[in-house]
Amino acid sequence: MQQGPRNATSSKTTQVDTTSSTLLEDKNDPSIDSALLLTDLVNVQTLNPSIFVDLKYATTDNFMNMKLYDRLKNGYLQKDVAERLSKCQDYLSSIDSSLHLLIYDAVRPVSIQTKMWRALDSIPSKERGKYVSNPANKSLHNFGAAIDLTICDAKGKALDMGAEFDEFNEIAYPTMEAHFLAKGELTQQQIVNRKLLRKVMKSQGFRNLPTEWWHFNACSRNDALTKYKILDKEP
Repeated sequence: MQQGPRNATSSKTTQVDTTSSTLLEDKNDPSIDSALLLTDLVNVQTLNPSIFVDLKYATTDNFMNMKLYDRLKNGYLQKDVAERLSKCQDYLSSIDSSLHLLIYDAVRPVSIQTKMWRALDSIPSKERGKYVSNPANKSLHNFGAAIDLTICDAKGKALDMGAEFDEFNEIAYPTMEAHFLAKGELTQQQIVNRKLLRKVMKSQGFRNLPTEWWHFNACSRNDALTKYKILDKEP
């Protein structure tokens, strides 16, 4: 079934259960961690439990309205990327100790990337690539070198960014913020919140995607190809 872009006027706010978003060893499947060790991927929360995780593709709260991850429940990244993200959290804590990074997606298997790409086949390939990387070219998510995330408070309530995660309309574009502020469709506070996220991520060299306020790359695709292994499917 084709899924259309999320409505730009939607104001749904999700709140994370922080009792389950922090690392709970008894809920982890150790076989997943063992399998991912072969790719040098690590569970981010083992490095910094102050980072919260709410993997949207392990739920139905995503643009496809279906659960895509069967086994992945935690946020896994390349070890050096996870270490940089941990430092971002430390920096955020130094600004406001009540705030936390909240991961929506981290490593993403190519098999899942393919499902996303096909779900958007009503959009021309050139335009589709603004929202989901062509699995033939690989996404930095497939290497564990990209993160989708926001900022939340200590109770897991996400800051208002003026557009939802997985919003496909231009109001989600960082490059269009001045335009939507002038039109009154984004508030100054929403832009302040986005700028805080960018400031924190930039502190460790992460680069924001121009069409998604939530997406940050740790390196270039060429760098990833030389440094990291690809995760083809769920462990």
